[in-house]
Amino acid sequence: MNILIFIIILLVLVLVHEAGHFFTAKKFGIRVDEFGFGFPPKLFGKKFGETEYTVNLLPIGGFVKIFGEDPNDENTNGPDRERSFVHKPKWQQAIILFAGVLANFLLAWLLFSVGFMSGLPASVGSIPDANLENVNLVVLSVAENSPAQKAGLKSGDKIISIKSGADATSYVSPETIKSFILESKGKEIELGYIRGQEGEKLIKVTPWQELSGGHYSIGISMDQIGIAKLPLFTAFKEGALLTFYMAKGTLSGLFNLIIESLKGKGSFESITGPVGMVGIVGDAYKFGFVYLMSFAALISVNLGIINLLPFPALDGGRLFFLLIEKIKGSPLNPKFANTANMIGFGILILLMLVVTYHDVIKLF
Repeated sequence: MNILIFIIILLVLVLVHEAGHFFTAKKFGIRVDEFGFGFPPKLFGKKFGETEYTVNLLPIGGFVKIFGEDPNDENTNGPDRERSFVHKPKWQQAIILFAGVLANFLLAWLLFSVGFMSGLPASVGSIPDANLENVNLVVLSVAENSPAQKAGLKSGDKIISIKSGADATSYVSPETIKSFILESKGKEIELGYIRGQEGEKLIKVTPWQELSGGHYSIGISMDQIGIAKLPLFTAFKEGALLTFYMAKGTLSGLFNLIIESLKGKGSFESITGPVGMVGIVGDAYKFGFVYLMSFAALISVNLGIINLLPFPALDGGRLFFLLIEKIKGSPLNPKFANTANMIGFGILILLMLVVTYHDVIKLF
């Protein structure tokens, strides 16, 4: 079931991306030869007007075949060259190339907004004047090899009580937890928590000193999280803000990953591929449809950001070539552009296979 849900989400996100290219190309009078669901080999297709709509064997996305996007003699000098992508003004070409990314951002905005109308998790105080329901102290992250991780605490756990010696309370907040840990001075404390739909559990944790003479901690970050149900206009406003912050965070994380890789410190541990995402889909599905929508929105943002990278075969790479053509005042050699895009596509496929391999290794 998880695999099927993930395939459907991925198919929808990629098709929305390609629909952005499709409709803007049509708007500017460019011929679109094919709109493909999935990747070849082709299973069957039906032609409506001048565009063939095909269903292909590999259900991992889709594509549009825009006449003239990959220059050749036919679309450059042929009888239908006026309807070719390559003969349109540069500003129109740029809009068509960017439209897919914009479609992904708009979809994420819509999904986040619908999520806020239905009820989405939000940090206390993060949305002005919002009354949050079912507020809990939630573990956001657990440090590697920390006391919390060794005790079995995980991200998403809700802390409901804490006990240290004779002192105990069920009124928990970040300040309460920090105070108990500090006053324990390295002695064992007991935490009560809830995970998912499971009942209350108890664990014993011995805080450590972060540095010599430093504060005690158990190695978690936490926040008070509640469910925000917002009215229509507020939901769309907060949906837009969340889309922006997600895009900003994704871009920052991707930039840091590239920098670390160039320094020789890059690792696949922080990257999740298709296999890993299937597991995340399963976790989101357990919490409900709204959480699944939020996950789809996050992937849509990631898809948009990745496609903006100035790498051959991606929309960002084609936009970069377009900028070079604008600066130099003449088109790039078609053979060079097509070869660069083919090599770029090959590298992306290879990278996806490597990430998938590491996903599988993590399972064992």
